[in-house]
Order: sequence, then C-alpha cells, then structure tokens
Amino acid sequence: MIQLSILKINGYGPWTLTLGSDREHALQMLQASLYKEIQKLFSEKNCLVFLNRADEFFVISNELTTENHIEIQKILEKSFDIRLSISIGFANSPLEANNNAFEGKMNQILLNKEYSIFGFINDKFESNVSIMHFDIENLTSRRKINSPYEITSIVFNLYIKMLNFFLQKNSLTFFMGGDNFMVIANDDAKNSVKEFIELMKKESNIILNCGIGNAKTGRNAVKLATKSLDTIREIRDSGKEKPDVYELSC
Repeated sequence: MIQLSILKINGYGPWTLTLGSDREHALQMLQASLYKEIQKLFSEKNCLVFLNRADEFFVISNELTTENHIEIQKILEKSFDIRLSISIGFANSPLEANNNAFEGKMNQILLNKEYSIFGFINDKFESNVSIMHFDIENLTSRRKINSPYEITSIVFNLYIKMLNFFLQKNSLTFFMGGDNFMVIANDDAKNSVKEFIELMKKESNIILNCGIGNAKTGRNAVKLATKSLDTIREIRDSGKEKPDVYELSC
C-alpha cells in the first residue's frame, strides 16, 4: 500500500498576472526555491518529492499523518507568499493513490480546513513502496554525434514512451534530470520492466539499466533503487556481464 500527497500552488495563474510582464525570471526562481524547501522538509520525514509541472509536487508520504502535513504547511506558508493545498490518497497502486487524492480534493473531503488538506489517510495499512530507477547506458557516446538539444529530444521522447507504458501498469513515471527516470511502481510494473527495456532496444536503439528498491518509505525505497543501479554499473565496470535489472529490498 502506498500513500501519495499532491501539493498544488493555489491561484497561481491569476497571481502571476499581478507581477506584470517582466515576471518569468522571478517565477522560475520562486519555483526552484519552493521545490528545494519542499524536498528538504519531506525528506527529513523519510519521504521523497517529485517535481510535476513546476507548480505541483508529488510526494511519497507513507507513514506521514495529517499533523505531519500541517507542520510542513505552516513552514511553507511562513517562507513563501503563496498558498498551497495538499491532497492525499492511498491505494495498492500508485495510480489509484493519485486518483483517490484527486477525488478527495474534487469532493472537498477535508482533513484540515485551515491548511487546505484534503483526501484520505489510513495509518493502519501495511506500508510498501517500490521504486524503479532507470538510466540510459552510454549516452555519452551519442554526444559525439548529437548536439545537446538533440540529446534532449532523445531523452524526452524516451520519457513519453516510459510514462505511457508504465501508466498502463498503474504506475507513475518522473524525469529526474540528465538521463535519469524514476517510476513509482507496483508489482505489475516491476514484472514488465524487462519487456520495456527490450522494447526500447528494438524501437529506439536505447539500452536502459534499471535498479529497483522496495521499502516501507519513499526515501528508503529510492535509496535502494539507486544502490541497485550503482550495482549494475559496478558489475559492468568490473568486466563481468551486467544485468539489465537489479533489485534490493529491506
């Protein structure tokens, strides 16, 4: 069972118009500063934040209570001249948790009115998070023949294919920068990862590595997924035949 918290800047569009036309640089700095602070606050509680469209943030918030969310909201409201809402959902799959959080907000199911927290929390469920961490094998060699923007095109096209493939498995994909992607996964997604890797080899001539981590909290699952990915690299660099997928659990 996984719990997701979705943070959204309230009234962001109308508020930006009050800043005039020469505002984009200020908005970019605000979004970057806000992401940094949200990541800091949630990671201190053993969670992990994924940036979604810059004005929205997804958090793997397993084991966090409503009171934990209120504590974070209070700090954010003191630090930034904006209002945030939080919608929370839990389910057996990441996509279902996302849908439950969405429904909680749309139906105005309040967990705390003062701090705009909506949705559902169940602190009695058995917490379990699976993360798949992908990177592209030897993207450096492509930089010898492709310009930086062409590399971006390759990476983003892969992102779209990965997002759509794993969405069909009720899992959520996020671009992490560089050539790195993470999927908040369920068993169906994990069981399909080799199929996706083979598909990208055939369709796009892209070789992927995938480290998988399983734990009770988001931060620990990501730690194990990254450690798994590092293990693949270590096996490769030792001269042995590397696996495409490596998995760790705790």
